[in-house]
Amino acid sequence: MNDLANEFMNTSPDSSQRIDFNTPVLLRKRRTRALKDRMARWYVSIGGLAVLATITLIFFYLAYVVMPIFSGADLTAHKAQQPAWLADQGAPLMLAVEEQNKVAMRLNSNGHVQFFKLKDSALLNSIDLPIPAGVSISSFSEDQPGSRRTVVGLSDGSALVFKQNYAVTYPNNVKTITPVIQYPFGEEPIKLDPQGRALEHVAVSINGDNVLLTGSTGTELHVLSIVNEENQFTGETSQEQQAVDLPQIAEPIKAMIIDPRQQWLYVFNGKATADVFDLRSKTLNGRYRLLKGDAEVTTVSPLLGGISLLVGDSKGGIAQWFMVRDNDGKSVLTHIRGFQMKDSPITQFMPEERRKGFMAMDSQGNLGLFHSTAHRTLLIDPVAKGASVAALSPRANRVLIESGGQLQTFKVDNPHPEVSWSSLWGKVWYESYDEPKYIWQSTSANSDFEPKLSLAPLTFGTLKAAFYAMLLAAPLAICAAIYTAYFMAPAMRGKIKPVIELMEALPTVILGFFAGLFLAPYVEGHLPGIFSLLLLTPIGVLVAAFLWSRLPERIRLVVPEGWEAALLIPVILLIGTVSLSMSGHMENWFFGGDMRSWLSNDLGIAFDQRNALVVGLAMGFAVIPNIYSIAEDAVFSVPKSLTFGSLALGATPWQTLTRVVILTASPGIFSALMIGMGRAVGETMIVLMATGNTPIMDMNIFEGLRTLAANVAVEMPESEVGSSHYRILFLSALVLLSFTFVMNTLAEVIRTRLRKKYASL
Repeated sequence: MNDLANEFMNTSPDSSQRIDFNTPVLLRKRRTRALKDRMARWYVSIGGLAVLATITLIFFYLAYVVMPIFSGADLTAHKAQQPAWLADQGAPLMLAVEEQNKVAMRLNSNGHVQFFKLKDSALLNSIDLPIPAGVSISSFSEDQPGSRRTVVGLSDGSALVFKQNYAVTYPNNVKTITPVIQYPFGEEPIKLDPQGRALEHVAVSINGDNVLLTGSTGTELHVLSIVNEENQFTGETSQEQQAVDLPQIAEPIKAMIIDPRQQWLYVFNGKATADVFDLRSKTLNGRYRLLKGDAEVTTVSPLLGGISLLVGDSKGGIAQWFMVRDNDGKSVLTHIRGFQMKDSPITQFMPEERRKGFMAMDSQGNLGLFHSTAHRTLLIDPVAKGASVAALSPRANRVLIESGGQLQTFKVDNPHPEVSWSSLWGKVWYESYDEPKYIWQSTSANSDFEPKLSLAPLTFGTLKAAFYAMLLAAPLAICAAIYTAYFMAPAMRGKIKPVIELMEALPTVILGFFAGLFLAPYVEGHLPGIFSLLLLTPIGVLVAAFLWSRLPERIRLVVPEGWEAALLIPVILLIGTVSLSMSGHMENWFFGGDMRSWLSNDLGIAFDQRNALVVGLAMGFAVIPNIYSIAEDAVFSVPKSLTFGSLALGATPWQTLTRVVILTASPGIFSALMIGMGRAVGETMIVLMATGNTPIMDMNIFEGLRTLAANVAVEMPESEVGSSHYRILFLSALVLLSFTFVMNTLAEVIRTRLRKKYASL
């Protein structure tokens, strides 16, 4: 080209009129254009890299928030104290720590209660329990975790119940904690054994005004029911005591636990046997073997809430048991899960007061930290030499241990014990459930609630909603896109496509509002009509097309080519009108006047008003414009040369469509489906307002659901920043983002392969 240009210029009749391309103006323009090109290139590059960096930062931020929930626990030892007052006291029976980790309590075998500062072990107060002269403590037991109530069994067959309390005052604006001992039933011990024998084991349960006291001597069981009644006129309180007769135990009793609802009494006897008594019917529910082999039960304790029992054995094993209804409806004591500490006998349990976690001590001074629901062992560390007595603070962030005449405090860092991969994605056997299940229930009104944090039902609900939405949207959108781009007249396409794309501008909150308040009750009241409409619409369209093809050609030619679709408008309106108007009659003819009851009673299919069918209809309507617009552009962009060439070779329009056009447009169609799928997965407002937000795993189209996005929207404002619940919601967002990222990546890979495969057409 340069040679031709030079030749042309040299052969020009007037060489003095040659164009000079190196003038200052042209050079300045070229430099300006080159600068603009470089700036545009840099601008586009920086913008693209910024988008990638933003997405990467979002991933890293979500991971940063989520990662702490999978970390273990830490134990930090403080300097051991050996106060002088400790040497003059008897052997320790129990320790306790108050809420603020400022004051601790120690009960010794002589019946003395010492309150001391946790920081330096300085003695604050010493109180003698009102035990009669010549009588000693023969046993003791604590009530449910967090109650601060303790019962001591005495050598004269009586029991004394006391409660530790801490009064907080601010004299001179200085916070002062004053420990006191209270006696809920008076300072006079309550007689349990009429013969005056020492109580080897005791237990207490207080449920409102009802009190149950139990004690044992050898194989004999003593149960006393105390009812406090208040006179409404005088305000005086009276007590009514009544002995409860239960079947006798065959073997020596080791321990007793009373259910906080006072329904069950668990009596551990022999080597590894538990007798469970029904306190309401005063009968023996059953005798259960707790351990296999030659292992023996060494200690037992209730977990927070009193539903679960912790059983420690002589070989370092820990088992969780609670009552479960069998197939016959009978409650049986069932082994739920187990933990293994080391090989030494378990000597003490310390249940947490706010979570379903617990600590355990063995005879070698090892301390273990566990969580029952997550089935998680967080740490096992040696903290003392030999047997010791320990206490866990109410906030589970301090441990006080007395061993060898020393007091030592440990700081516990265990912020998220209730989370594990098995609890997030596997079936978990929760308290009061008959079997392991997938459940999401993050909060409750009571403090002994067991959080149920399974993401499985939320993920299932997300996929379920997307599946039913795509089941409606994908066929309609793809078929409409193909017809609009290939068969429809250009003038009609110019009207139809903008209208469908305009549907995308409709706010999803409006769609959700409409679906929840109007569509859901309407579908419930017109179920036969809705299903008739879904079934008869495609059949009616095919019948109308068949009849149209059988009309004389002179009639068919009246309608311009590409405008035939307009004839389907009255057909669809007629089918819809007939289906919905006949809904009530069909319900009376075939379903006894109530299709919902027929589904529930005759077929056993549960029905919720806001269900997956409503979500499919509403969210399918919202997804159709996305899929349609991209797919229609892909089909319309197929070169006309391919279409005309196929038709010129004798192929029919249908053959050209199926073997040329769709194959060439398949990358774009697939991209449209994947983008629609991503939109359906991430949709929030429609599923939030059009479903019952019930996190259940059921493919039933008449059941509700809860999605990951809706769950984050509902619960994030109520979650405590930094809590396990808060971080699991971020994990939900991370799962949703990861799923979308994987789907888009997979879609891009498949689209690229399709483009390469059909590029030669």
